[in-house]
Amino acid sequence: MKKTLTSILTRTLFIVLFVTLQAATLVAMFLAFRKYFAYFYLFCILLTVFATLYIVSSNTNPAYKIAWIIPIMLFPIFGGPFYLMFGKVRPSRKERKLTAEIEERYHSVVNHRKDEFNSLREESKDAAIQASYIEKAASAPVYTNTETTYFSLGEEMFERMLQELEKAEKFIFMEYFILQEGKMWNAILEVLERKAATGVDVRVMYDDMGCLFTLPANYAQILEEKGIHCCVFNRFTNIFSSRFNNRDHRKICVIDGNIGFTGGINLADEYINAIEKHGHWKDTAIMLRGDAVWSLTVMFLALWDYVRHEQDEFDEYAPTISVDAPGYVQPFNDSPLDNDAVGENVYMNMISRAKEYVYITTPYLIIDNEMITALSTAAKSGIDVRIITPHIADKKFVHSLTRSHYEVLLTAGVRIYEYTPGFIHAKSFVADDEYAIVGTINLDFRSLYLHYECAAWMYKTPAVVEIKQDFLTTLARSQEVPVDDCQKVKGIRRLGLSILRIFAPLM
Repeated sequence: MKKTLTSILTRTLFIVLFVTLQAATLVAMFLAFRKYFAYFYLFCILLTVFATLYIVSSNTNPAYKIAWIIPIMLFPIFGGPFYLMFGKVRPSRKERKLTAEIEERYHSVVNHRKDEFNSLREESKDAAIQASYIEKAASAPVYTNTETTYFSLGEEMFERMLQELEKAEKFIFMEYFILQEGKMWNAILEVLERKAATGVDVRVMYDDMGCLFTLPANYAQILEEKGIHCCVFNRFTNIFSSRFNNRDHRKICVIDGNIGFTGGINLADEYINAIEKHGHWKDTAIMLRGDAVWSLTVMFLALWDYVRHEQDEFDEYAPTISVDAPGYVQPFNDSPLDNDAVGENVYMNMISRAKEYVYITTPYLIIDNEMITALSTAAKSGIDVRIITPHIADKKFVHSLTRSHYEVLLTAGVRIYEYTPGFIHAKSFVADDEYAIVGTINLDFRSLYLHYECAAWMYKTPAVVEIKQDFLTTLARSQEVPVDDCQKVKGIRRLGLSILRIFAPLM
């Protein structure tokens, strides 16, 4: 542990020095060209005009546009170049080529399941409309013959995951935003190492930014030496790159193609309350068993091949068991490079089609006008809309932004609660005792627009009722936020929060 901590601190120091060097180099360049300032100023103004026109004509979210246009116009010398370095979400030509190749392979193995979709349409046209969007936008078919097991706490998922990992015979794929040595990861790693020694194909992929302060820089090599194939997503090396904003926020574990886990739970001790960081940590996950695991498998392999420049034969990892289970399951992926906010649209689809209620748990509530309108319209239409957010913040600044969105929603009739015992990291929606979503997608701009995410949409599976019951149980341990509390916020603080909300898409 001491050796690991030393390695992490060394890596952190290196990154700080490297970033400082880059910033100093930029300042030095500006100083060196002082005598050419007039030409430099003209060049920057042209870049600013170009950047502004590009932003206005782009099809990105209006709130994201405003958040960039204001600082660009306020600081014309730096605004344009700054946007070109950090703000563009359009992929490069190389990225488009690689993405197209991966998508082509993805589409070739994840086929439209006509019988399942027709069966869903006969049962519910409304459900079929939601599933049709997910399939078309994310190339994610709807499945039957899939068991769904819901976990209301990280501790429950961890125990079951260890049991399933012990049963692995062919392969284990794990993809997580955060890994950190401790009770949880060390127990999992011990199983992975043993399984790899017996010939099981064990692969681990983690996000470099997510593990910046939790793992040493050479951790992938450490795992490789244990017989575990490993790759790091989007290594953080250059602050002057818009790509360092695109993180792999997904959480996927696939075992032999027949068992799959996803949800909000990372592999670190606070997620199972082995340590306390922000009070009691509540998170959730879903385990799939059966046909729908195929989509999780292909999601993992597609990104793995993209990062490693490999070409796996996907069919070798297909499910091998048949499960008789009720309901429909549709795992889906959301990419920042496809110009479609799939996660947000799936959420809004569920909100706008709810007939009785929609219950939401989210760690962050930093939303755009479209989401505010959808939630407010549903509440004004008589739909019981309730949201649970944390009472104890993990990031005070972000929590203030979350609370700044309360008043407009409460005024519209949305009921908001804060989880009193601590921090709630779960990302789940449940509506009308029929629909539910469990996954990695937060209600904030990063999650909805900049990160790689995944989730599972469910219709009439047993887990739907369990998710509703867990929400109601959590509600009993939460305090409702009265609209009067929001209206008591004083003028200066209110002004400050209003300004923060303008720039929320950049945070």
